Amino acid sequence: MAEVTLRIGGRAHTVACRDGGEADLEALGRRLDAHAQTASRAAGGQSGERTMLYIALLLADELAEAERAPGTGPSSAALARIAERLESIAAGIEDGLEDHRASA
Repeated sequence: MAEVTLRIGGRAHTVACRDGGEADLEALGRRLDAHAQTASRAAGGQSGERTMLYIALLLADELAEAERAPGTGPSSAALARIAERLESIAAGIEDGLEDHRASA
């Protein structure tokens, strides 16, 4: 299993992925980072965890918008793959937070 370090909102998050999936995961990380500044403002400068929640909400809004306008966005199969990847990333981040808290 490979590991990728994603930089989102100026913070490093190491996430495990299947071998060969590094480039895809890095691209997803860049997409998350693109929303980080807006999410941080929305979170009022609170915790990184709260900022990640707002990033997830921004992405969920994009997905919902794409679902409301069929034919203009990704296919439902692509949306399902994106949702699975986001869940995997979220689980990896949660594991990283738990590891960080345990070592602190």
